[in-house]
Amino acid sequence: MKTIGLIGGMSWQSSAEYYRLINEGVNARLDGHNNAKSLMVTVNFHDIETQQHQGRWDELGRQMALSARQLQAGGADFIVLCTNTMHLVAEEIERATDLPLLHIADATAQAVQRAGIQRVGLLGTRFTMEKEFYRGRLQSRHGIEVIVPSAQDQETVHRIIYEELCHGAVRDVSREEYRRVMQTLQASGADAIVLGCTEIGLLVKAEDSPAPLFDSTRIHAQQAVETALADGA
Repeated sequence: MKTIGLIGGMSWQSSAEYYRLINEGVNARLDGHNNAKSLMVTVNFHDIETQQHQGRWDELGRQMALSARQLQAGGADFIVLCTNTMHLVAEEIERATDLPLLHIADATAQAVQRAGIQRVGLLGTRFTMEKEFYRGRLQSRHGIEVIVPSAQDQETVHRIIYEELCHGAVRDVSREEYRRVMQTLQASGADAIVLGCTEIGLLVKAEDSPAPLFDSTRIHAQQAVETALADGA
C-alpha cells in the first residue's frame, strides 16, 4: 500500500471528510482492520483565506510547495491537495517535489466522462468559478463544456462556503439557495452539476439537485484510494 500525502486545512471541515472517505474506502477494499497509510500537513486556513482574498497567489504557491516538500520528507508516495481552489497553484506543488499530484479537476472530469456527460454546471468558490485554472482544464484537457452561475449567484455560493460551510454551519436556507442555483444551471443547459468545492458536499446531496451531482471531494478521495492500492496491499 502506498502512503498518501494530504495537504489539508482548507478548511479542516473538508479535510476531515477526506480522511474519513479515504479510510472507509481502503477498509471497504481490504476489510478487517485495514485503513489507509497517510500523512497530512495541515495549514492554517486563516492565513490562506486572507491571502486568497488579497490575491497573493505567489505566496500561496510557496506555502503549498513547502507543504509538498514536508510530505515528501515524511515518506509520502503521492500528493492529494484537499481543496479545489488551491489547485490554482498546482504547478508550484508539482515543481516542488518529484511526487505525483492527483489533480482534483482531472479526477472529476474522468468521472463525468465515464457517465457520458459533456456539459456541466460548476459550483465552487468565486475563484474556482471565475478563473480558468479549473473550468479551463475541464474544457481544454477533457472536452467538457462548463456553465457557471451568474455573477450574483456566484457571490451567494462563495459567501455560503466561506461564512458558513468552512465553519461547519449547515443551514436549510443556504441549501435552498444552492438548490435554486442548481436549477438555474440545469435550465441553462447543464446536464450535471460539479460540486467544485470540497465543502459543498456537507450541504448538498443528490436529492437536492435536479441533475446528477459529481462531488469532487468523494471522487478525489476515491482516486486516492485506488492509487494507494494500485499495486496491491
